[in-house]
Parts: sequence; C-alpha cells; structure tokens
Amino acid sequence: MEVAEVLPDFADAFAFEEFNRMQREAVPALLEREENVVASAPTASGKTALAELAICKALADDGTALFIAPLRALTNEKEDDWDRFEELGYSVYVVTGERDLNPRRARRADILVMTPEKLDSATRKHDSRRYDFVTDVDVCVIDEVHLLDADRRGSVLEVAISRLRRLCAPRVVALSATMPNVDDVAAWLDASEETTFEFDEAYRPVDLHAGVKTYTHGENSFADKYRRLYRALDIAEPHLRDDGQALVFVSSRQDTVRAAKKARDEIAERDVPIGVRGDYDSHTELKDAIENETLYHSMLDGVAFHHAGLSKTDRDLVEEWFKAGHVELLFSTSTLAWGVNLPARCVVIRDTKIHDPLEGEVDMSPLDVLQMLGRAGRPGYDDVGYGWVVCDTAEADKYRRLLTDGKEIESRLAESLETHLNAEIAMGTITDLEDVMDWLETTFFYVRGQSKPAEYDFPNLRERVRNCLEDLVERGFVETDADLSIEATPRGVLASKYYLRLETAATFADLADAVADGATLEPGDVLEAVATAEEFDSVSARQDERDAISAVLVGVDTEALDAGQRKVLAILRSAADGSPPAELRSDAWVIQRNASRLLSAQGAFLDRLAGPHAANLARRVEARIENGVSEDAVGLTAIDGIGPGRASKLSRDGLSTPADIVEARVAGLTDAGLSEGVAERVYEGAQSLPAVEIDWGSFPETIATGENDVCEVTIENVGEPARAGIRVTVNGVEMTSTSTYLRDTDTVPVAVFGADADELEFTVSVAFPETPLVPFDSRRTVDVE
Repeated sequence: MEVAEVLPDFADAFAFEEFNRMQREAVPALLEREENVVASAPTASGKTALAELAICKALADDGTALFIAPLRALTNEKEDDWDRFEELGYSVYVVTGERDLNPRRARRADILVMTPEKLDSATRKHDSRRYDFVTDVDVCVIDEVHLLDADRRGSVLEVAISRLRRLCAPRVVALSATMPNVDDVAAWLDASEETTFEFDEAYRPVDLHAGVKTYTHGENSFADKYRRLYRALDIAEPHLRDDGQALVFVSSRQDTVRAAKKARDEIAERDVPIGVRGDYDSHTELKDAIENETLYHSMLDGVAFHHAGLSKTDRDLVEEWFKAGHVELLFSTSTLAWGVNLPARCVVIRDTKIHDPLEGEVDMSPLDVLQMLGRAGRPGYDDVGYGWVVCDTAEADKYRRLLTDGKEIESRLAESLETHLNAEIAMGTITDLEDVMDWLETTFFYVRGQSKPAEYDFPNLRERVRNCLEDLVERGFVETDADLSIEATPRGVLASKYYLRLETAATFADLADAVADGATLEPGDVLEAVATAEEFDSVSARQDERDAISAVLVGVDTEALDAGQRKVLAILRSAADGSPPAELRSDAWVIQRNASRLLSAQGAFLDRLAGPHAANLARRVEARIENGVSEDAVGLTAIDGIGPGRASKLSRDGLSTPADIVEARVAGLTDAGLSEGVAERVYEGAQSLPAVEIDWGSFPETIATGENDVCEVTIENVGEPARAGIRVTVNGVEMTSTSTYLRDTDTVPVAVFGADADELEFTVSVAFPETPLVPFDSRRTVDVE
C-alpha cells in the first residue's frame, strides 16, 4: 500500500513511500470513518504515521488538528519534523509555556502542537480572546496516551481531554505503547470495536529480548553509578564487537557526559574496535560542524552523549552519526526514548532512579522503562533487539514482573481531585453536586472505577465528592447558597487561572488578606511564600549543597523552614542578586522557572485582595529573579531591549530608572556605551512606559493644632496609560488608597489636620501593578504649630 495511492495530496508529508502492516490495518478506520480511534502498538512500530494520517484527514476536510505531545522537548521536534506539512502550504504552530503566545498565529494554524499542561491551561481560559482558538479543534491526536498513568501529569491529561471534548467535541485519535487495558481507554473515548486496535509484539519490526541484570549495591551512591556503568558496558561489549550499537539510558544530563567520558577510557582499555579517529574525512567533517568540544572528542572514539541541553546542531549531528553507524555507544536521558526514532541492537537502562529538581530522588516510571526498552532492535539490520534493566537485587523481581505482565493504565485523578474540581467550578461548568457527577462520568477515572470498583472506592463516590466540595467551601475556594448551588470565590478563580495547587493558593490568599488588614509586606515575605509553596514540597537539599545554601541565607530567619524550602529560598535570593552558587545551578533553572509562574500568581492574589502597591512589589521581586538585577535597577527591565547585562551596565552609569533613560535621551545612552540603533530602541521603549509627575498645588507648610484642611494633589501620567494604585500616607499610616486607570491626570484629596505630632510627613505614592517600575513617591512635610 503506497502512500501516494492512499493520500496523493499528502504523499510528501510522510517520510516513507509505503505503509507497513500495522499502518495498513489502521488506514480504513483513520481515513474512511469519523469515529474516535484508539491504537496501542509496540514502540518503533510506526505509530507516528497513524497520527499523521489522522491529521491529513482533518486537513483534507479543511479542519484544524491538535497534536498532544507527552514532553515539551518533543513539541519542538514535531515542529521540525512537520516542515513537510509547511511545504504543502499548511501551518504548524507550537503552543508551550516557554514561548510567548501569538493568538493570531494560533487561530490561523492548521496544526497545533501542545503539551497536556498547556492544553489544560488553555481550555481553562477558552472563553478569553487569547485562548479561544482551542475550541476550534476538529481532531485531537494524543501521542502516548498511556501517560494517563503518570504521577501528577496523568490527571492533567485526563481532565484536559475530557474538557476539550465537552467544549468542541473533536474527533480523538489516541496512540500508546502496548498496554493490557486498551479497552478501558477505548471506553473512555467512545471508540468502537472497529476503531480500537491492539497490535501485539508480532507487529514489532524486530523481536525484543528483555531482561534484568543486577549489581551489588554499595554505601556510596556515586560509586554505585560506576558499578552500574561497568555492568552496562559488560552487557553492551559483545554487541559492539559484533558491529552492533548500544544505547544506554542514564538519569541526568550531567550523567550522560560523565558516563561517556568514563566509557571511552574503558572501551579503549578493553580494546573494543569502535570509532573513526583514524578517518581523516570524518575527523574534518565533525570538527567543522560540532559546537561541544567534549562531544567532539568523544564521538571520534565512537561514543556520544545526547540530552536536551545540547544545541540543536549537536543533537542532530549525534543522531545522524548514530544512524550512520559512526557512533556505536550512545548515552542519553529518557527524552530520546519518547522522541527520536533512534533504535539500537542493545538498550541498557543503567539508572532506574532519577533526581528531579522538584521531586527529589524518584523511581523512573514504569512507562519510561518500557518506552526505553522498546528502542531495542534496528529494523532492517537486526533480527532481535536486546533490552536490559540494571538494578539492585532487591528490585529485580519488580522489573521482571513489569517486563512480563506490562503495566495496566490507571487514572490518577483521585490524587488531585480537589484541584481539578475547583478548576471546573471556577470555569462555571459545575454549579451543583449533580454537575460534579456528570463531569466525573466524562473521565477515565469513572471508566476505571467501573472496572475496579473496590480499588477506586466507587460505592462511596457520591459521599467522597460531597466531602471534597465541603472541604473546598471550608478552605474558601467555593461558596454555596441556600439552594446548594456552588460558585467559585476569587481565591478559587485565581487558583484555577494560575494553575496552582490549592495549598499554595491558600498560602497566597492568606498573605494577601494579612496585607489588606494592615500587615507590612516585604520582599522577604514574597520569597518565603513561594519557597514554601506546595509545588516545591518534594525538593530536597543534597549534602554537598548545604554549605552554599547557608552562605546565601546568612542573616535570614529560616528557623521555620525545612531543608528543601531553604534550598528554594537560597536559589531565589541568589538569582535576584544575579549570583547563584555553582553548587545550586543544576536545579536552579527548573526552580526559577516554576518560581516565576508562582510569583505571577502571588502578584495576582495581592492585586485582587490587597491592592496595587502589594502587587507591584511582587512584580519587582519576580523581575529581579528573572533578570538578576539590583533593586534600584529593576525598573529598567520593563523597557523592551534591556536585559540583565544592559540593566546592570546602565545602572552603574547612573541611569537606573526609565525616567533617567528618557532624560538622557539617545545621546546620553550612546555616551553610556550603547550603539545608536540600540539607544534609539531603548529610548523609545522607555517612553512607552507610564511616567508620573505629582503636583501638590497650594499645599500648606504649617497648620495650627486642632485645625484641618483638605487639599487636592494632582497626579499626571506623562507616559503611556496604565492601571495604577494611588496611596496617601501620613507619618507612615495609610489615609486613602484607590485603584484607577491613569490616562493623563487624576486628583486625590489629602486631609491636613493639626494633630498631636510636631510634624506631619505626607506621602503620595503611585504604583503600577503590572510592571516592575519602582513606585513614584512624592513627600511634603507640614509643621504643626
């Protein structure tokens, strides 16, 4: 069955000319029917083509396709792979949290690519102009639907798909590795028997021989890694000597590099004949193309490493050389197993435990293990592939059972039911208990509960839901009325909008309430609320990090914090100063990225519940952590074209605020070292921000005891209009506070009264909650006579 005969208009969208046996059997269901499709098949059997078939049908019908990729790294790969669709005139647009969303491009896209988390977030905001594109999807392809069983992420995929189906009822095509209970997934997605496929190992292009190899666990975890590495090399060596290739999965990016270095030495000592070091042409080609010096020397010896931190050029080169056979031993993180089709005769999983910056040391998921082992066997080159798990003797039976019986897919919704229920209530799709039950019936949780009622506590489901609702009411996320209808509170709406765990939302709301009641808010309070967020509850501090943490936190009261919270706080404080210690950098990027989202959320809570000044403080803290600039220069980061380095340089030259930039003009900026083109852009960017001038008018200098007067102070915004908070204090005590959209001028009444004090200091402060501009303050002193 040739692609050009089946899909003549889309033949160039496929990387091959003929469909294989598995693909041929699925073609009629995908192209000739309209129903939902579920297909499970062994890794490397060609499931991606099924996704592309479904997408082609949607495009042929002038529809929009949505592809759900299991990992963020894979969304970028799909964007590259599907240049083939772009060449046919169809647009591909990736929507992830790492990129600024262009709603116009998203609306016009023919193929959208998203992660489960981004789909969940987008569907929560589907009624906004920014995310309305998500309701125009005609087919939704779920790649690796067995992700449903993943900790935390599984429930996100489950509720996002259930919500999408209620919003726009797209055709759903769900693909997965082999799983024993594919019928449950089909029941959830309403796929008929004719459109449900369970392709067994007979459809693997190469037979798989999988097993477990054990090693003796020692006292030192670092030494254990090398024990497992030598075990992995013992397994791989016969295949390398027989002109085969080996793929070894390790737990982290750093470990891929370390293991490759050690393996090069060991391979040389064992005199295993691999590598192209004597080949002048290959040597020259590699030297001219590669960016990573360590990788260059390693690849010459036939050994390489692959992880998401490498440049795309280097990753592509590693993949190209591995496919060509120039690299025979490759060390990689798990991302490679989910994405690139890069099989090897022998696959070894050296590490079954991984260090997650947010979770600490955790077991690799069974789904990851099976996915990695599925990469064993090179179609067209090998008759059999060999896959091995290297683990401690105590865990051997667990992995043998996994390899023998597979892994049934379970729902993880019950583990975070309150969070997802709150999101549905905040969206307005649930207004009473019956709505909750109707919603649950759309979930995979409900299907599995019918299959395993005891394990899912199904006989008590209604009571459990009622308790869940009562808890949401008690914690202030939901409110009910006499008719027992339910509605989200501002706390509940913000928790859903910013994708927070409920414990974190409660912490942020409590802090905002305290500030609204008169408590003073300091940057340290903002940082501590984030450091103690539930999202970081599993962060752990390794022994070699503790001295660096203590050095950062000198003088900071951390008595109430545990070791993990202190680590997060140290990373945030050092990031704000632009100097994270080397010992903390491996986890700092992930923690900072998550902290930025939490700081944005905290700012929204403060804005809604405590006022614009508190929100502005949180926004400045967020900008400092993102840019690593001093407190006095943070306002510069609001200007387009000014990043951390430029902000610090300008600040050192005495230009620390946007007002300073405007006053300096282009000439002053070029004197400070900026090129003329950059200076012009920065100057224009500074002019596009709000800028305040405060006129006190005929404000008195003295007042008699017992007398009072009301004066009007004029506030003029000489920059761009923006939402602002205006606050008046006397001797540090707030008199008035208002929120307004400041277009040009506004006036605020200020009462001057002869009090017991000898002197009254009045302050008018204007803060912009959505920018990191330092508040504009102006003061006047009145003597009491």
